[in-house]
Amino acid sequence: MDEKTNVMRILEKKKIKYSPHVCENADDLSGVEIAEKLGKDPDRCYKTLVTVAKSKKNYVFVIPVAKELDLKKAAKAVGEKSIDMLKSKELLPLTGYVHGGCSPIGMKKTFSTTFQTGAEDYDTIYFSAGKIGHQVELHLADTQKIIRYKIADLIIDKSEEN
Repeated sequence: MDEKTNVMRILEKKKIKYSPHVCENADDLSGVEIAEKLGKDPDRCYKTLVTVAKSKKNYVFVIPVAKELDLKKAAKAVGEKSIDMLKSKELLPLTGYVHGGCSPIGMKKTFSTTFQTGAEDYDTIYFSAGKIGHQVELHLADTQKIIRYKIADLIIDKSEEN
């Protein structure tokens, strides 16, 4: 791969071992479709979601691409009364990333970051390298050299919906 993203440069600067993966023509693809095109298990592929709390603080949640964020669980995990998804138009000015290419690493500011329970159980996970279609594969624990994060149950449990 000849094109390096800012996320890859940060990982290299911190001497963190990672594997880059590129999915061509990914602009209109979902995270699940990108995982499938790359031949990866969608449960090991994560998306980065940015939220805003009633307190006006921003929080980052990283969950499997096929799952949906439970806003109540997310708020509870960070000690807030309520949380909403950040509006798409606010994402780039706040984080430096566009929708579909947001990474928990390399944002303009440092935000409280929470990964879905289970991410720590995989040898490696995949998440955006900061550009649509570009993924990095690495050990979750290695990201602690760059960002502080916690682990919590954040996703909607389909069995709870009934």
